[in-house]
Amino acid sequence: MPSVISDEEKPEFVTPGVVNNPEGWGPISIPEQFRDIPYQPFSKSDNLGQITDWTGNLLERRYKNYNQQFGTGQHYSYFHEEDESSFQLVDSSKPQRSLYQRSRARYQRTRHQRPTQRVQDPKTGRMTVIPKYNNPMRRNNWNNRGHDNKSQVKLKSSVEVRKDWELQVEIEFSQIAKKYLSYPEADIVNLVECGTLEHYDKRYDRITTKAERPLAMTNRLFHYVSTTDDPIIRELAKEGHVFATDSILATIMTCPRSYYSWDIIIQRVGSRLFFDKRDDSDFDLLTVNETANDLPGGEGGSNSLQKLSLEATYINQNFSQQCLKREQKTFKRPNPFVNEDDDNEPSSVAYRYRKIPLLGPGAEPLTLICRTEVDAVTTSANGEEKFMNIKALNEWDLKGGASEWRQKLDTQRGDILTTEMKNNKCKLAKWTVSSILAGSDLLKFGYVTRSMPRSSGESIGHSILGTQEFIPKQFAGQISLDMNNAWGILRVIVDRCMQLKDGKYVLYKEPGKGILRIYKVPLNTFEEDNDDSDDEDEEEEEK
Repeated sequence: MPSVISDEEKPEFVTPGVVNNPEGWGPISIPEQFRDIPYQPFSKSDNLGQITDWTGNLLERRYKNYNQQFGTGQHYSYFHEEDESSFQLVDSSKPQRSLYQRSRARYQRTRHQRPTQRVQDPKTGRMTVIPKYNNPMRRNNWNNRGHDNKSQVKLKSSVEVRKDWELQVEIEFSQIAKKYLSYPEADIVNLVECGTLEHYDKRYDRITTKAERPLAMTNRLFHYVSTTDDPIIRELAKEGHVFATDSILATIMTCPRSYYSWDIIIQRVGSRLFFDKRDDSDFDLLTVNETANDLPGGEGGSNSLQKLSLEATYINQNFSQQCLKREQKTFKRPNPFVNEDDDNEPSSVAYRYRKIPLLGPGAEPLTLICRTEVDAVTTSANGEEKFMNIKALNEWDLKGGASEWRQKLDTQRGDILTTEMKNNKCKLAKWTVSSILAGSDLLKFGYVTRSMPRSSGESIGHSILGTQEFIPKQFAGQISLDMNNAWGILRVIVDRCMQLKDGKYVLYKEPGKGILRIYKVPLNTFEEDNDDSDDEDEEEEEK
C-alpha cells in the first residue's frame, strides 16, 4: 500500500514577492545579492565569445581567437598570451606526389595562360615574348572562349516604341513559366475546312546523302493573311471570344523560348479579342539559330540575320511544295485567299478553322477561334488519310567549306537533330504547336544544305539530304515542350487583355530580354505608314 504523507512532510510553497512598478516595466531596485557585482552594458547585436576555436591556422588563432568585444569596452575580451611557436606537427615535411599529380598540377597552372612565343627583333637582335597568335580574329576567339556572342550582336527591335504609346501591362517570363492549363481535346470542333491538299511523295523518304536531290524553286503563291483580313473569321465572329491564326498563337504560347524581338497587334472590341500582325513586319520570316550560343552575324554579309532569315523561309516554302504529288484532296469550300486574276498557282494548303474552349480554374470560360494550316495529306498502310505539316531545317554554317550534314546525317542523325533542338528550339516549338493546333497527324522535317559553301540566299543552289517524320505530340516531349504550360501562357495573356478597355494595343517582345509589354496605341497607328507608302506608289506610277 502507498504510504500516506503527513502534513509536516509536504513541501512548503513560498509565494515570491512581486514588486509593482507603476511608472513603467522592469525592476525598480537592485536585489541585495546582486548589489556589489559589476555590470557591463551590452546590445543585442553583440556576439558571444568562444571558449575554443580549432579553425584557421596558428597565426589566426593567436591574433583573432577569443577577441570578441561587448559593448564599447573590452573588459571581458580574452587575450591568449602564451607563446605557441613551440607547437609543431609530428611530420612537417611536404607529402610526396606522384608523377601524374605533378603533371596535373602543372596543367592546371598553365591551361588558362595565353600561349606565347619568343621571337628575335630584327633591329636590336633581342629576344622578346609576344602572343602566339597575331591574327586579330584568333585573338578574339581566344579571349572569348567559353562565352557566347549574344551580347556582341546588336539585335533590332521589331517595332519602334513611340512616345505616345501608353504602357498598360508588363509580364515577365518568370511569372508565366509555371502557368498550366489543360484543355479538353475532345471538345475541339472543326467549324470550316477549305482549300486543296496534295499527297506527300514517299520517294523523298529514301533520299540519303549519297543520293541527294537538288532543291527546285517553285512559282506557287503563299498567302500570309492576318486575322481581321480573313473573310471566314469575319463570318465566325459570333462563335467565339478570341480570334487568331496558328502562327500568332504559336508565337505567344512559346514566347519564353524566343530571343529575337516581335510584336502582335491586339484589338479589343466589346467582349472580343483579335490578335493581328502588321502588314509590313517580318513576322512570317523564319529565324535561324535564335537560341544558339553563337548568334549569326549582324548587319551585312552573306550570313547576316536578315539574309539567313530570308534563305530559311525560301527553303521552307520550296521544300514543302517540291515533295508533293499532283494527287489532290479538295475540301467543300475553296481557298478563301485565291484570286482568279493571279497568274501563279496557289500552294498546297488547307485551312481548318477550329473552335477551342479556353477553360481555367476560377476563370470565365472563353472560346478561341483559330485558323490553322495543313500542308499535305498522306495515306497510311491501312489506307487511312493523315494530315501532315512539312518543314525544312537548313544548314548554313559550312565549317571549312564542307557540309557536316553530308558526313553525319546518315549515321548520326540524332546528333544533328539534337543540335537543331538547341540552336532553334523556338522555331521547332512554333512548328510543333502549329501542328497540334491544326490537328495534324504527322510532322515531316527535311534536311537541306547549301550546294556552294560561300554563297547564300536564293541565288545559289540547295540540296535535300534526307527527311525525318514525327508525331507532333510525341515530338513536343522530345523538345521539352509542355502543352499545358503553353495553354496556360495563352490564358494568362488573354486574361490580361480582357481587363483592358476597348481600343488598339501592341504586344511587344523586347530583343534579348524575357519580358512582354502591352502598350495602348492610337487607333490609326500603323495605318498612317501604309497610307504613306500607298501615296508614294501612286506618285511613282504618275511619273
